[in-house]
This record gives sequence, structure tokens and C-alpha cells, in this order.
Amino acid sequence: MCGRYTLQHNTGQMVARFEIDQVVAESMARYNIAPTEQIAVVREDGRGRLLEPMQWGLIPSWAQDRKIANKMFNARSETALEKPSFRGAVARRRCIVPADGFYEWKREGDRKQPMHIRRRDGELFGFAGLWEEWRAPEGELIHSCTILTGEPNELMAQIHNRMPMILRAEDEPVWLDSSVRGAEAVSMLKPYESGLLEAFPVSAMVNRAGNDSASCIEPFGD
Repeated sequence: MCGRYTLQHNTGQMVARFEIDQVVAESMARYNIAPTEQIAVVREDGRGRLLEPMQWGLIPSWAQDRKIANKMFNARSETALEKPSFRGAVARRRCIVPADGFYEWKREGDRKQPMHIRRRDGELFGFAGLWEEWRAPEGELIHSCTILTGEPNELMAQIHNRMPMILRAEDEPVWLDSSVRGAEAVSMLKPYESGLLEAFPVSAMVNRAGNDSASCIEPFGD
């Protein structure tokens, strides 16, 4: 799964990395992003690539209320094509969630040690995501999203049995192209290459979503 991540890079760096044509909202450095928060998302709108804020936690268009988002911050890539909550988005509303690291909790005896996972070079990458448009009963139009997960690579298998699906840079244009069938797009999703990532323990302060500072990613212990 992926329940917390980081995005220290600024808007200008995201614009360059993901070839953004229009910025809807600026992004600030974040060290402990949690579900239900507004996050930066890249999507195509037919005229180019947008960088816009969305709620992390997908609300299907048919949902009766927004509370369903609390359970929809991740989607299993293996079954997304079959699930009513995600299959429409897989076909027509795929997106990229920019990040530069994420957290996972490794079980060690009777406790869970938070781990920070990032690229060895510290560079930006993009999670494969899905987005939806939902109109609230009071009329508000909400864009929301989810991050796809899948089988772990060799590094992540030592920490958890799932990992977020990180797109290879060369696959990002295909993922965003709505003319590409959903089954073809999902077939591209593979565990990210272990050798490009590193993982290290961090303080338990990341357990609390309200803690959002550079201290969250400082190596902890040995």
C-alpha cells in the first residue's frame, strides 16, 4: 500500500520534469502527505498537461457522499479493471502523482518501524494514479484521485508485501493518453527497479499526519 509520501520538489521542478503546460495551483514542500489531503496531480485535458490539486482518496462519480474517499486512497493494479469504483477511471481518467519518496512500515517483532523509500539520486518520480470527478449534493465539483499499488520489488519485499506503482519516465505519456486502452496501460505497471531505490528507517514522528517537517525524513538509529 501507500499511505504516506513526500514531495519536497517545488512547482518549477515538477513543471520541468513532467512537461507541464498549465499550473492550476502552486505546490509547497511536504514531508508527510496523508490521505484526504489536497495533493499535486498531473493529468491531460486534451490541450496539454495540467498540474492541479486533487483530494487524495477517490470518490467515484456514483458515490452518495464523500466519506467513501477515506477507503479509496489506494487501488490494487491487479483488479482495478474489474472494480466498479475504478474501471471507468482506468479507461479514461489516468493521472500521475508526483513524489520524491514514500513511507512504509516494516514489522520488527511486536513493533512497526517506519521506513522512508526514495530514489538513490533523490530525483522526482511519478506514481500511477486514477482520478474522478464528483459533484457534491450542495453543488461543489470535486476532483479526487487514488494511487495504484502492486507486487513489491526485491527491496520492498523486505519491508512490505505491496508497493506503489512507480511509472518509468518513458511510460508516462502512454499512461496519460486516454486513447490507450485501460488494459494496455495497466499491463505496463511493473515493480520499480530495486537498484534505483534506497530505504532507511526514520523516526516514529511520521506516524502522526500532523507532523510535516524535514525531520520526518532524517535517518533514525543504525
